[in-house]
Amino acid sequence: MTDGTLITLISLGVTFLFMLGVPVFLVIAYWVIGCSFVLDLTLDNLGAELLNVFNKGFALLAMPLFILTGDLINKSGIARRLSDFAYACLGWLRGGLAMASLGACGLFAAISGSNSATTATIGSMLHPEMVKGGYDERFSAATAAAGGTVGIIIPPSIIFIVYGFLMNLPISDLFVAGILPGALMVIGMQFACWIICRMNGWGYLIPLQLNRVLKTAFGAWLGFFAIGLVLWGIYTGKFSPTEAAGVTVGFCIIAGLLSWVVSRMFHVDGTKPWNEKSYLSMLVVEGFTIPEIPGIVMRSAQITGILAPLIAISVVMQQILSLLGAQAVIGDFLTSMGGYYPVLFTAMLIVFFSGMILESLPVTIILAPILAPIAAGVGVDPVHFSVIFLVGASIGFITPPYGLNLYVASGVTGVPYFRLLKYTVPYLIALISVWVLVSLVPDLALALLPNR
Repeated sequence: MTDGTLITLISLGVTFLFMLGVPVFLVIAYWVIGCSFVLDLTLDNLGAELLNVFNKGFALLAMPLFILTGDLINKSGIARRLSDFAYACLGWLRGGLAMASLGACGLFAAISGSNSATTATIGSMLHPEMVKGGYDERFSAATAAAGGTVGIIIPPSIIFIVYGFLMNLPISDLFVAGILPGALMVIGMQFACWIICRMNGWGYLIPLQLNRVLKTAFGAWLGFFAIGLVLWGIYTGKFSPTEAAGVTVGFCIIAGLLSWVVSRMFHVDGTKPWNEKSYLSMLVVEGFTIPEIPGIVMRSAQITGILAPLIAISVVMQQILSLLGAQAVIGDFLTSMGGYYPVLFTAMLIVFFSGMILESLPVTIILAPILAPIAAGVGVDPVHFSVIFLVGASIGFITPPYGLNLYVASGVTGVPYFRLLKYTVPYLIALISVWVLVSLVPDLALALLPNR
């Protein structure tokens, strides 16, 4: 058999494994190992390349640190305070609690940088409240899944770190470029949510009270401070994204430990409603103890242990695809499309359909080195294209048949996967509309960057 025939058979075999539900990491690994044998690449070389991904990737150290940050703010109670503030601001609108959950996803994403952590945290907190508030359980679960898409767009973003590492772009620039598109994604989904809730009469209204908004904002000050610390440090150049991740972890640990001590010292009852709490009790969160920290770290390590091998094996897969000439084939196809917009929109379609069947990490690692140079060749700004690319990849989180966030939301809410699909359609329309708008208006990604 020829090499081409063998690689085709290997590809068909791993596709069959993927359809059977074999984890994506193992599917890619089987393909890489099989193709390595066909191309006479030694397994020693494979091991060396896997190791080099992390030996040369200091920026990737930020990934486990931001994952740990998300777990720390969830355990400490900071995430709950952020969601309380969002509900105080939006609860007077029809669908206010659902809109607040989307806003809380945006705030949580601004600290954690993870889509699945955002969906799991906000979904587990607010899904029961939404069901009690008169929302359809399928809609509330789909809302948590959709809200998690901004987890990789609003900085800090784990995927932006990987993209910057691969394409040798300043990660701080990518973080800043994601701010406005991420905010537009939240607003677009909130608008879709408001329309659906008005049509169905879902949700109980609460009065808009200035005192409630101020008190819950005061109660969420630790979350706001963490968000501001990350953005200020990166935007001003005081520290790199990796250093920002370390600083934020340190802040969250100190805040969690001190809050636990203060709340017990002054007998603060965190279960009381907002109007029965003093400003002193709103100043601290529930916190956690030193013996609880290893459990929090272990949870973060489990997530990192899933993502890190996937990153490494995807990088090797991208290298093998380059050896096979995939970059040249796709490049010739795209350049034959013509000018700026045909190339851009064709690249967007490739990202969208890839995101339907693969997780965002392998999509980014495999396709970004192929598509980004071609887009730059027709005049697309590299930072602008990174935002376009990753917004498209994020939409894949709620697009069947893969739809990682749908599985996460199903797991934390107990609503079956296929029952969620109907209610993701309005959010998909909103997100695709924002995606097209960001692609057509580069300033939405570049306006906040210095020297632009």
